[in-house]
Amino acid sequence: MFVRRAVRRWAQLGASALVLTAIPLTAPVAPWAAADDCPIAEVVFARGTDEPAGMGRVGDAMVNSLRRQTGGLPIRTYPVDYKATITQRHSGAGAKDAIDRIKSTADACPDTKIVLGGYSQGASVVNIVAGFDGVNWGDPLPRKYMDHVAAVATFGNVAGRTGGSTPTQDSPLAAKAIDLCHPSDPICHDGPGNSWSGHTEGYIPVYTDRAAAFIAAALLTHGTPKYGSQSPYAPQTEYGQGTGPQQPRTVRPVPPGRTSTVPEPYYGGSFI
Repeated sequence: MFVRRAVRRWAQLGASALVLTAIPLTAPVAPWAAADDCPIAEVVFARGTDEPAGMGRVGDAMVNSLRRQTGGLPIRTYPVDYKATITQRHSGAGAKDAIDRIKSTADACPDTKIVLGGYSQGASVVNIVAGFDGVNWGDPLPRKYMDHVAAVATFGNVAGRTGGSTPTQDSPLAAKAIDLCHPSDPICHDGPGNSWSGHTEGYIPVYTDRAAAFIAAALLTHGTPKYGSQSPYAPQTEYGQGTGPQQPRTVRPVPPGRTSTVPEPYYGGSFI
């Protein structure tokens, strides 16, 4: 049965670190896994400019890394349906489609954890959905649905040059956000040393892996299932390459919405 398989998968992720304290495997389970069409998590991702319909290169790479880092959890994807043309005129339509999808998923599967992401023009779609400052091409996601969003990840976000990095924004989703800018990406980095290749080629795999680690930590701490307070993906640990949970290495503390790997991304004014 899907329910028991899902519970066992969550339990295996933490090995001895995650202790099943409240849900016996033989007992009825909470509704988060009650239906086969309700996944543990769903990634709603908006592709970049001129990419063909789908999740886009960055979105696909992030989801693949997320699945590896969570031991192959059942994660559904939804590519935002919008015209990602060079004119940059359709971000509002993309935001509306993303909002409609989040609403329908939250209503049908209230315990599914939603991840919102976008690259390049897709990051502008996310900015509208999240209600970040300086973005006024559409209405944001209603606040009652924001609790269903476990994490937000943006790449090559022009807001880094205009409205400020997403974790600093005045929105309930700011504390759940990671905003990644390659140091030579002219779309999000205002400074010397820029190259267009920093935008088109600079995010896979270093930054997509970093975002996946941030999201994995959020998925294991946001809402159900309740397996205890410890997680193999604590935000202040760092991992090598691999396909499952690994032994963490302690790294220096970082601000909320940030993770620590090298090279560091640019965060709206300084390299940290």
